[in-house]
Amino acid sequence: MDTIATIRHSRATFPGEALRPSGQRGFVGRLVRVVGSLARCIGHLLERRRGRLALLEMTDSQLKDIGISRCDAHREGIRRFWE
Repeated sequence: MDTIATIRHSRATFPGEALRPSGQRGFVGRLVRVVGSLARCIGHLLERRRGRLALLEMTDSQLKDIGISRCDAHREGIRRFWE
């Protein structure tokens, strides 16, 4: 019973990402990390796009408060989301 009590399971960062006894991550663990990374990247791109669209909706007085001209706001607002 002492031998079984000393075996510890590794704590996974993501579900399905448990380390193998050799210390390597399995395919599912790597896939979970890649998909998570991709989702975060897409989230950042969408947040950037929302910010640029918000610039286009601001009034001249709001733009003046943050120190941006209407021309600069328009130039930034029409940029592609990946730029």
